[in-house]
Amino acid sequence: MPKNLTDIQQYLKPEFVSNVRNLELVARMIVEGFLVGLHKSPYHGFSVEFSQNRQYMPGDNIRDIDWKVYGRTNRFYIKQFEEETNLRAYLLLDTSGSMDYGSRKIKKIEYAKFLAAALSYLFIKQRDAVGLVTFSDTIHRFLPPKSSPAYLQHILKELSEVKVVQKKTVISDTLHTLAEKIKRKSLIVLLTEFLYEDPELILQGLKHFRHYKHEILVFNILDPNDRLFNFRDDSTFVDLETGEKLKTQPYFLREKYQEKIDLFYQNMQRECRNFNIDFQNLITDEPYDRALFRYLLKRKKLY
Repeated sequence: MPKNLTDIQQYLKPEFVSNVRNLELVARMIVEGFLVGLHKSPYHGFSVEFSQNRQYMPGDNIRDIDWKVYGRTNRFYIKQFEEETNLRAYLLLDTSGSMDYGSRKIKKIEYAKFLAAALSYLFIKQRDAVGLVTFSDTIHRFLPPKSSPAYLQHILKELSEVKVVQKKTVISDTLHTLAEKIKRKSLIVLLTEFLYEDPELILQGLKHFRHYKHEILVFNILDPNDRLFNFRDDSTFVDLETGEKLKTQPYFLREKYQEKIDLFYQNMQRECRNFNIDFQNLITDEPYDRALFRYLLKRKKLY
């Protein structure tokens, strides 16, 4: 058991939670580590207000008043139930072959699954409704948003059973399909990586969601070597989606590669910003608090 703040914040480290087999425990550990550390820099002064109650309004049933809250605040608050949820969110998880890469201890798909589990836990803890979509070249699973604690178990079970599909990512097609399928205004959280598809096609899919007034938060999951290209020997690179192989000398290409990849993501961030789409690069050796804080900032702006 953790004895102090430093111990608890170990929960935010991917290499720490990757040793835990129970996905619900992983989700709880990440969220607990995040909430405990909110008071530390750079998050000083930011608080999480869970929406389990709302202020009493004329016409509300007095039987729903939370008398414990009244005793603490001397104000009337109503207990919120599932149908009063504040926010509807969809987690879109890419399970294509490219997510199976990992140069360190944790692969992209594992990092994304743990983040999806933690976000699901946090959504439902705030009585928000959360759903899950898994996809590669097509949509594999579609779980509509709900906010009951029991539904969290359903989502975590689906996440624990996620397997990488050795097929090519077609993010843009999935986004267009879902934009037409999801009618009610929602927060769309996309967990993927953008190295295997024309970024303009992906942007068109994201704009389709914005056309229907959905809010979008993109987490672009990267391995450290996706940016550093830190290969020292002659190497054979294998496309995880097509199986195509390429022999090369990466140490000769590194500088030019880094220039191009940085420019690529700068352009993506600029284009997303132009359409009010939040875009965040996440490296698989980074703690999870950066992603969770980005989500909470997004939620605070919306509600």
